[in-house]
Amino acid sequence: MEIKGKIVEILPEKSGQSANGEWRKQEYVLETDSNYPKKICFMAWGDKIGEFNLKQGDSVEVSVDLESREYNGRWYTDVKAWKVSKDGMGAHNGQTNGDQDLNQTENETNSSIGDDDIPF
Repeated sequence: MEIKGKIVEILPEKSGQSANGEWRKQEYVLETDSNYPKKICFMAWGDKIGEFNLKQGDSVEVSVDLESREYNGRWYTDVKAWKVSKDGMGAHNGQTNGDQDLNQTENETNSSIGDDDIPF
């Protein structure tokens, strides 16, 4: 599922220890670009936090997976981002200046994987 909008808030990063090892996550609030804007909180896990390099005010298209789980009779839903494309960063943008543009170029390369291709 893809969601387009602007990053309006970046929540504090959280980290911890689980049976599977250390983890960290970052949550972002995106406001959709529509006649009736909606705010959606999504999260990035682990290395994706640095890979996405999101800043407040960025216009983005976020590819997410939705997952719900039950705990003590209540259901909780996660909106997990697996790909983020920033506006103006299509495959036609060939300029690379500095580390930020290098990260953008890496994201462009990763975003060229087709929807049918599994990146792992």
